[in-house]
Amino acid sequence: MESITNIPNSKGKKRIVIIGGGFAGLQMAKKINHKAYQVVLIDKVNYYQFQPLFYQVATGGLEPSSISYPHRKAFQNEKDFHFRTCQAKHINSESKIVETTIGEIKYDYLVIATGCDTNFFGNEQLRETTFALKSIPEALLMRNRILMSLENALNAKNEDELKRLLTFVIVGGGATGVELAGALADMKKTILPKDYPELDFSKMEIHLVDASPRLLFGMSENASANAANTLANRGVILHQDKSVKSYEDLCVEISDGTRIISSNVLWVAGIKPNTITGLNEDAYNRGRMVVDECNRVKGYNDIFSIGDTCILISEKSSKGHPQVAQVAMQMAQNLAKNLNRNANKETDFKKFVYSDRGSLATIGRNAAVADLGKFKFSGIVAWWLWLIVHILSIVGMKNKVSVFLDWIWSYLNYDVSLRLLILPKFSNIYKTKDNQ
Repeated sequence: MESITNIPNSKGKKRIVIIGGGFAGLQMAKKINHKAYQVVLIDKVNYYQFQPLFYQVATGGLEPSSISYPHRKAFQNEKDFHFRTCQAKHINSESKIVETTIGEIKYDYLVIATGCDTNFFGNEQLRETTFALKSIPEALLMRNRILMSLENALNAKNEDELKRLLTFVIVGGGATGVELAGALADMKKTILPKDYPELDFSKMEIHLVDASPRLLFGMSENASANAANTLANRGVILHQDKSVKSYEDLCVEISDGTRIISSNVLWVAGIKPNTITGLNEDAYNRGRMVVDECNRVKGYNDIFSIGDTCILISEKSSKGHPQVAQVAMQMAQNLAKNLNRNANKETDFKKFVYSDRGSLATIGRNAAVADLGKFKFSGIVAWWLWLIVHILSIVGMKNKVSVFLDWIWSYLNYDVSLRLLILPKFSNIYKTKDNQ
């Protein structure tokens, strides 16, 4: 079939199919001229997820609905916008067709913005035994793991079992790892003793293992040092320039020989692109799609890739750009402008030039680091700046207000009542033919 039958062809308009509704895909869908193009957005979930705050869902600081936004609601006023919940499987570039889990979709222009997933570096055993943090479901699963360990600690039969349940190992010293460690340290000090007065939280250990020589390796050395000092002062045990060799029989083995017994290994180390098959071999570089300075995939004029899943190598970026939200959104904005110009018969595409607006990372209550060009600072000022920037970045006014109120209440009261242990109920509805 030429396309999914319930997506009508739009007379006089070319169709842009966007794969992925993350930072890049959503921005692309917003900035494209809907009067000039028919837009079809496909994603494996029907909502946008604000990834920088996954760790707060995982630690019970925010509701998942506060950082999610339905794709259909975001575009309900657009007349020629179509969304489908499905997964892209293969690209047939000759026929200009995307093969998906619900059928085939024909395109005139294809934009691949599939983002990244957790990288377990080929160790499938770690994938099965640790807890990742790349989606709302994974954030809720991590929250359940943390809360279940605390509940089980109340009934520990001996000191060894208690220690295992109260030991948390975070693998990865990037922004997510640092923020997760800081949040757990805050919980240990101010929240958990009130929830579990029977437990002695001086026995709770938080380990942060990072294969890089310093935390927040993508930020300045000043930011790295501040993050390390702040976490250490809050009781986090740091293992820097060391990697995890294995996690078997509830024992984490680190490359220096250290062994940590823990039921709670939270894996936020590294990312890998969500790739899609069908393109020429030279269009891929270690799974990422090779693009030119206009984000055209190598060897194709009508296929583009933006965000984490692509790599753009140029004189100004000899190793490609950092895989962060800023790059993804700026690529989307530039590509949308180019395609809008193309709809107006302007064929000269503007090359993408990345504008680094700085980096922020929080390390817990009243502590954050900021790299803003020549200005590098830390502490409470950086923390308030981090709060403001993230509130402004959240999609949906209701969500902005909800997050703001939760944060203010937490700041004044040292508590937000969101530590709910909600386990999924399995049903045959997931086994029906419609959901295969």
